[in-house]
Amino acid sequence: MDLTSPWLPPSEDESRTPRSSPTARTAMRCVRLLLGCTTAAELLGTVLAEGPNWITGEGSAFYLLDSAGMLRLTASHGLPDWAHERYGVVDPASDLPAAMALRLRRPYLLSPERTSVDYPNRNTGMGTGMVAIITLPLIVDEQPLGVLALALAHRGTVPRRDLDVLETLGDACAHRLAHLLDHVGAEPGTSRTVRVGAPDADRTAGLAHPMLSLAVRSAGHGAFERDLVTGESYWDAQAYRVVGRPAPEGGPGTAPELDRLVHPEDLPDVQAALAEALATGGPYRLLYRVPRRGGGVIRIEETGEVMLDVHGRPVRIAGLLADLDRVRAPEEHPPPAAEPGGAGAAGARSALLLALTRSLSRAVTVRDVTTAVTDVARPALGAASIVLDLVDEGRLLPVSHTVYGGPRRTELTRLADLSEGVMQHALTRSTPLFSEPRPAAGRVYGNADGQADGQAEGNADGRADGTGPLTPAAWAVLPLVASGRQVGSCLITFATERAFSREDRTLYSAFAGILAQSLERARLYDTHHHRATELQRAMLPRTLPRLPGLASAARYLPSTEGMQIGGDWYDLLRLPDGRVGLVIGDVQGHNAEATAVMGQLRSGLRAYATDGHDPAATLARTSRLLSELDTELFATCLYLTLDPADGTLQAARAGHPAPVRIADAKAVELELPGGPPLGVDPGEPYQLAVGHLAPGETLLVYTDGLVEDREEDYDESVQRMLGGLELWARQTGPVRVGAVTALERLADLLTLNVTERRSRPDDVALLLLHRMSAEQH
Repeated sequence: MDLTSPWLPPSEDESRTPRSSPTARTAMRCVRLLLGCTTAAELLGTVLAEGPNWITGEGSAFYLLDSAGMLRLTASHGLPDWAHERYGVVDPASDLPAAMALRLRRPYLLSPERTSVDYPNRNTGMGTGMVAIITLPLIVDEQPLGVLALALAHRGTVPRRDLDVLETLGDACAHRLAHLLDHVGAEPGTSRTVRVGAPDADRTAGLAHPMLSLAVRSAGHGAFERDLVTGESYWDAQAYRVVGRPAPEGGPGTAPELDRLVHPEDLPDVQAALAEALATGGPYRLLYRVPRRGGGVIRIEETGEVMLDVHGRPVRIAGLLADLDRVRAPEEHPPPAAEPGGAGAAGARSALLLALTRSLSRAVTVRDVTTAVTDVARPALGAASIVLDLVDEGRLLPVSHTVYGGPRRTELTRLADLSEGVMQHALTRSTPLFSEPRPAAGRVYGNADGQADGQAEGNADGRADGTGPLTPAAWAVLPLVASGRQVGSCLITFATERAFSREDRTLYSAFAGILAQSLERARLYDTHHHRATELQRAMLPRTLPRLPGLASAARYLPSTEGMQIGGDWYDLLRLPDGRVGLVIGDVQGHNAEATAVMGQLRSGLRAYATDGHDPAATLARTSRLLSELDTELFATCLYLTLDPADGTLQAARAGHPAPVRIADAKAVELELPGGPPLGVDPGEPYQLAVGHLAPGETLLVYTDGLVEDREEDYDESVQRMLGGLELWARQTGPVRVGAVTALERLADLLTLNVTERRSRPDDVALLLLHRMSAEQH
């Protein structure tokens, strides 16, 4: 068992209670589930999934002490790439929060104020000042094991009762971790440390435990692990013995490639079943034959589990290999595979194509397609890398490495540059190209029927030339053509040489057709939504008017779900009598109709406002306008006017969130009577409220997408936002850094918290208005 394996969600039995129910997230329930976890990442995932709602999850991390006494980042959620690179290893003697907690042997809390001031690299986006960060030392019997870091959605200080809950969860994690280390990954007489990150025996330390190895060997099984992110695969010594291969000296070794291991007749079946397992995750079982070196075959049963990360992507496979001739009676053996070239082999290749097609059919965007290729197609085909280039205005532009990200981005970028010429050559000829295991590497052959008819040799101008550490041992270049149109090229590389049979070439050509269709559909989808979003943005103000004595800032973010187009809008109006009008509204729905209705309402409200009607009368007229339109949609809206000379406010509200006044380091919602949404009851009048905005005070109006979170109560989200606004007012208010600069920073800060969410089901619009004081003029 590997303590660094990915977090899997709680089992069905453990998660029957809905997360949204009051009993789903209690400290005792969370502790009970923690005591059943089997990996460090699962401990972190359980705290985030089952702990209190005020543990945000974004920016949380699990550090374990390695054999060198350094804190290594073992599991995380919501950490940006730069944090992984810079804080992947933490020196316990440093001043970072994780080191301080371990050195002080007590929880180390950074309040919301300090996260915006003291947290490392605050300029890169982590120190938002909207959250608190606590680091909990994991210590059992005076023996330090690691540190758990959690981000907390607290306004102001963290109360003592919440600290008690956090310490309880930290203690539960520490004791469970100590148990796992004692019974899984620690040798008797050694210090309890977790060895992670090494590419050799350290990576499979869990397989080396004497008791576990003895039990596996006695049952006639060998253990294996495949890292789907790096492409590395490891077997223990018993796994080599099971397949009749000599075991490497010194412990676990690199596993052989599938095409070098599995009987050629069974390989398509294995690839098809593996593709299905990768697409769905969870346990799987494979039956295949391995040729003996001296003749005959060994019948192998492979049982394992595809492990998913917190985003549902496959990241690791672990399991056992068994020799069926040893562990089963003869009558329990699976039926022999079909004869070479028979219906069984053809059916297996068809099954593989069907599995890949199903995976690609679920892809909606180009990013989804590349993810499916990375997560399913690459490991199922036994490929080392896959590079996708798409045609853009007659040019081939790489897309895969810009989407994959992570540690392989540089490698894929260089590989794309290296293969540019060959990929363009294959696309121009509309002919797949396949490398051959010949002494002169880099020569590729292929035509429409898979026969060699020519070669394309690379050179120093960016084409593959067969030299250098990145040159693959074998590769295929597939032109992607859909409906007679050139879509792009696909380069598939392999770590070992291979000969592509006629059946292999047919399989890859068919895969190219499926991939081309998926990419063409995804590009049309992306184009449609880009245009829809641009349409909505075009209906919003391009810039806000500059008004004497006032500073303003606005933001709009489209939804990340559904049509990605909606009816949120804002406006800042110059009124004839010198006053200023603020408008914020939200039309029901996320489709083109909502956007069209939004445009009509915006124009109508602007006309009523500039005619001199007060906010209440303006909303009443706009409500009647909406009821007369040929639509069943309704809209919420807030309209207020401000007199810059004396600060008089007049406002009316139609089912919309109340505006927020930020003044004297306080943020409060204005008490504003509300009426029905626009279009619901066109005869209902709206109440007019009168208030005052003093110099130096700021108003925030927003749509509910700014604060709505499916995993948090709406009122709690509003209170958290108010707390963050108060922190902003105390630390970086307009008086300190200038009104315009301060409002722009605040707008970025508010939208940053939204963009860090896993999904954004609703549009977001906000408008900030600040009345300058005498010293700001």
